[in-house]
Amino acid sequence: MRTTLDGALLAGLAAELAQFDAERARRLPGPSGGRLPVHTCLVPADQATEDLPAWWGALALAALDRHAPDAAALAGIIGLPPDLASAVYAEVRAKLADEPVEDLRLDFAVGYRAHDTEDAEALRAAALLEVWSLPSAGIRIGPFDTPERYRRSVRTLDLVVTALGRAPALTFPGVTGRTQVRVLVQVLEVLERRLGLPDGELRFEIQVESPDAVIDHEGRVAVPGLVAAGEGRVVGLHFAAHDYAVACGLTPAPDHPACDYARHTLQVGAAGTGVWLSDGSADLLPFGDAVESGWRAHYAQVRRAQAHGFPRGWDVHPAQLVTRYAAVQTQCGLETTALRLPAARYGLVEQ
Repeated sequence: MRTTLDGALLAGLAAELAQFDAERARRLPGPSGGRLPVHTCLVPADQATEDLPAWWGALALAALDRHAPDAAALAGIIGLPPDLASAVYAEVRAKLADEPVEDLRLDFAVGYRAHDTEDAEALRAAALLEVWSLPSAGIRIGPFDTPERYRRSVRTLDLVVTALGRAPALTFPGVTGRTQVRVLVQVLEVLERRLGLPDGELRFEIQVESPDAVIDHEGRVAVPGLVAAGEGRVVGLHFAAHDYAVACGLTPAPDHPACDYARHTLQVGAAGTGVWLSDGSADLLPFGDAVESGWRAHYAQVRRAQAHGFPRGWDVHPAQLVTRYAAVQTQCGLETTALRLPAARYGLVEQ
């Protein structure tokens, strides 16, 4: 049978395709598997105490007892689906009593006030991380936006990792370009080498809060470049909608279309990389006279984030644990034909 294309040509092109496929598989390894916490709790480092996780759980249960003592009350406040309300309520109470905090960051950036004693607070943070038996816990360092903050942030990171002797969870805020990521990678490499930690042990999450981290200065989606600059160390992206809106010159609102554009761009940029996505915190906190309105706002925001492909988010107040877990259990209930809520009690499992 007569053909025009010869075997050598086709073999060469096949080799080119194979090289492309191998490179794509390297860049897009997919989910790593294992447990993925449903939230990250942020607490200023100078306000943390040894009993903080249990204390947050107790405060959340107290808020539940006072404002929603039964399933019908909680359903009436936040709008739980009637057929799920009883099961969701029972699971929320069990979760708050058993494991209220899945992931926690001691914050040395926003909300942290004791900068003149940060060395001591860094050592105290390491001690707390050693004491807490949490699925995930670590620190959020300051950004590298000025030489002074860079030096302070790296020193805090050094003190915590050196004292702890292992890798804490690490959030890197204020990222605006690949150079900052590459610098942090070099810092982590030196820490690993000098402390005898395995190569690649120290990983981090990037906090996205400016347009530069969504679309770079050349008009490209920024996430692939940021992840590549991390050399396999970037594990997650936190989207800080409030700060992002302000950086865009907008009135802060987590559901602003500009914020949704950023979320979807991050989602596309991270697709297939195994890097998880996390939404930011709610503006209205559930305390004082605003517990119920704060719950409604938080529950709606978490459910909306889930619909946009952001299965986890920040919690910055103990009472938010109520609506965080209510939203998670609602999602689980709606996604299963048989209500298997206990399977979702302990975080998400990457597929």
